[in-house]
Amino acid sequence: MNLIEWPPMAQSIRGKVYLVGAGPGDPKLLTLRGKELLAQAEMIIYDYLANPALLEFSQDSAEKIYAGKKGGTDSASYQDDLNRRMIQAAQEGKFVVRLKGGDPFIFGRGGEEAEALAEANIPFEVVPGVSSAIGVPAYAGIPLSHRNIASSIGIITGHQDINHPEKKINWAKLATGCDTLVFLMGMGNLPTIITQLIQHGKDPKTPMALIQWGTHPYQKTVIGTVDNIQEKIKQDKINPPVVMVIGAVVNLRDQMNWFETRPLFRKRIVVTRARENSAEFSDMLSLYGAEVILFPTLKIVPPPDFVDLDNAITHIDQYNTIIFTSVNGVQSFYHRLRQLGYDIRILKGISLCAIGPKTREAISALGLLCDFIPSEYTAEGIMDALEKQGVLGKRFLLPRAMQAREVLPEFIIKQGGQIDVVPAYQAIPPAEDEIAPILQKGPIDMLTFGSASTVKNFIDRMNPKMREFVSETAIACIGPITAEAAVRCGLRVDLVPKEYTFRALTESIVQYYIDKKN
Repeated sequence: MNLIEWPPMAQSIRGKVYLVGAGPGDPKLLTLRGKELLAQAEMIIYDYLANPALLEFSQDSAEKIYAGKKGGTDSASYQDDLNRRMIQAAQEGKFVVRLKGGDPFIFGRGGEEAEALAEANIPFEVVPGVSSAIGVPAYAGIPLSHRNIASSIGIITGHQDINHPEKKINWAKLATGCDTLVFLMGMGNLPTIITQLIQHGKDPKTPMALIQWGTHPYQKTVIGTVDNIQEKIKQDKINPPVVMVIGAVVNLRDQMNWFETRPLFRKRIVVTRARENSAEFSDMLSLYGAEVILFPTLKIVPPPDFVDLDNAITHIDQYNTIIFTSVNGVQSFYHRLRQLGYDIRILKGISLCAIGPKTREAISALGLLCDFIPSEYTAEGIMDALEKQGVLGKRFLLPRAMQAREVLPEFIIKQGGQIDVVPAYQAIPPAEDEIAPILQKGPIDMLTFGSASTVKNFIDRMNPKMREFVSETAIACIGPITAEAAVRCGLRVDLVPKEYTFRALTESIVQYYIDKKN
């Protein structure tokens, strides 16, 4: 039986447009299908409300076009231009993703775009997204329905001219016809919406919530009633984008406010690790509610040459132990081993040492067992472990960054062992802007450093004004060596975890802010 490849890729993705819902803001609310399409797209046209972080899922070669529309832009000409772009790109045979905030078919003009594509005979697919009408209230702790409170929901656009004759809303039925009302894009028409609802029978004391930038780390919620919400926002300023929820379900927020009560909510925390190594730490901070700001001070690249590493791999059987002091060291060593045409069988009989749990996990991911890990995750910890095992007459291999502390090699030589220190990678400062643009968006609550080199590179990129800012910002370091580097640079270190891991660092940061609050 002949198997037929499905889908027939060459026919199904070329010259086609995918209308993809990006969700309400939190990048983790993107659907699996949306992520899959972003990874394949040749052109991505994304909206103002589509989180730019989603572009991380795309290929570097993909053409990325920002097509955000804010208030004041002529809607008809804006939409016509977008439609022409999509059609032209598809006619050129391109795989196009139209990334739209929320859901494409919930007040997202997805219907208009699909019509234009159909009229031009352009194949298209619609990928639903989490609508802000649903996702944002959920993140504010407001269920739109509840068995004992609300069994009907109305979703209304507040953006258009609601007094336009042919688009007139039936306020009389709307005001009393649904238990829960959700208005999208309605801040500009808030006074009219309130007036119309009250005039057509809505109880003025009905609970009302305004949720700004819902599902984002800087989400803001104002609670009131239909008749006093305008006074409330004078005291607590709020601007679009805003989702409005009207109904008794708003009262449930006191019990269900899970998102804004997380310990790091509204804390802006800078992560200075290399971009390729920052995902797990950033995710842990985000899990506790932080707004994570990536400001990589390192970039992991190959060494200038592989002469020493290649020689060590070729003669690997002469070593008793290989010491790995970082995940990058493990991955770079293995990558080069494979490039030379070897596999893990050549490591038979060699003891493997990892400096910490994450390095051990990287070794395990290769199908190898780590023979020992120090109780303290530092070079000094490895030295203590080696001293107990005995070093005299043994030969060690240390594949590491080009520049690192020499305490471990010096110790092994002093103890009568031999060691070859070979560069497996180098960590260089990335060619990126200063932190000043980040500061313009608001104050930073904490800086985090995962190594002495991140401290040095961060300070090197600071101008005098920025150094003054740092003196007022909390600083967290992963371990004592990093903290010492920070102190030498004139920084005040606020916390160092007892265990030198990023999980422990995250937990220490959480406890730091819990203690400050109490």
